[in-house]
Amino acid sequence: MLNVNKTEVKTCRMLLEQYMEGRERTAPAHKAEKLVFAGVGDRDVYNITAPFEDEGRTVIAGRVESRDSEHSQVVFFVENDGAWVPLEGAPVLELQDPFHTRIGGELIMGGVQIYPHPEKEGALMWRTAFYRGGRIADLKLFFTGPDGMKDLRLTGLPDGGIGVFTRPQGDKGGRGQIGYFQAASLDDLTVQAIEEAPLLEGQFIPEEWGGANEIHVLSNGLLGVLGHTACYDAEGDRHYYPMIFVLDPQTAAFSDMMLIAVRADFLPGPAKREDLQDVVFSGGILRRGDGTAVLYAGTSDAEAQRLIIADPFARFES
Repeated sequence: MLNVNKTEVKTCRMLLEQYMEGRERTAPAHKAEKLVFAGVGDRDVYNITAPFEDEGRTVIAGRVESRDSEHSQVVFFVENDGAWVPLEGAPVLELQDPFHTRIGGELIMGGVQIYPHPEKEGALMWRTAFYRGGRIADLKLFFTGPDGMKDLRLTGLPDGGIGVFTRPQGDKGGRGQIGYFQAASLDDLTVQAIEEAPLLEGQFIPEEWGGANEIHVLSNGLLGVLGHTACYDAEGDRHYYPMIFVLDPQTAAFSDMMLIAVRADFLPGPAKREDLQDVVFSGGILRRGDGTAVLYAGTSDAEAQRLIIADPFARFES
């Protein structure tokens, strides 16, 4: 196993300076591409997953939402004549921010479920919901995470266990920090174990936040974490950056975060609100095996794009 080194906590500003000063631009902005969606009326599609296979078809799941609403659906899309259209007969999930993985031969889908806040009138609360099945058509709800927790992610481990990345907020986690623990199986997931998961101390300062979006098991057994780190500026605008780090599942040692793209790398476009213009939400990444990868992301909470980048995990496998 490689030695995983963690140095001092790096703020969004530090990570941004590091990225802007030292990146190797394998994919300039003109290689960014907007994905075209049809069949959903005038609603936006954003915060997409990377493509995955289902019954011989290439599918993308996306957050489908009106520009003036937070009430969204997760729709499964297939490509047809250059546009992504809803997969006929597929379920539509009442969720935000979809994600997927495969564990033990099963497709695991999830997203953020919103519901009325139990104490604050007119406010919303959220939790992460998980579905499982052999294929999209068979998906059934099997687990719901703790109230108030987004960005729960699961991955199968080489030893047969389950790696669980958490993101508590509040007294534990502040604005949102990443935790990690292992479960023996999907059936052993519990809300209590998730709430008690140790935090990855030193990844975020208290004023900033982040979360895991997708987990890749690397060739040497390390877990490659695709995620986001975020902050407010002095005007209260939000800034979301795609980032990665790696974690050793045997020791829970983890590396520094590093940014892999910024909003300016993508094509210009509309924003859901003025304070969301500098937002990139990492949906998923396809490693292409040639030293490059394709990042699939939501931009400014209004559109879906993809961007060719240098494979950010390759350095941890060399």
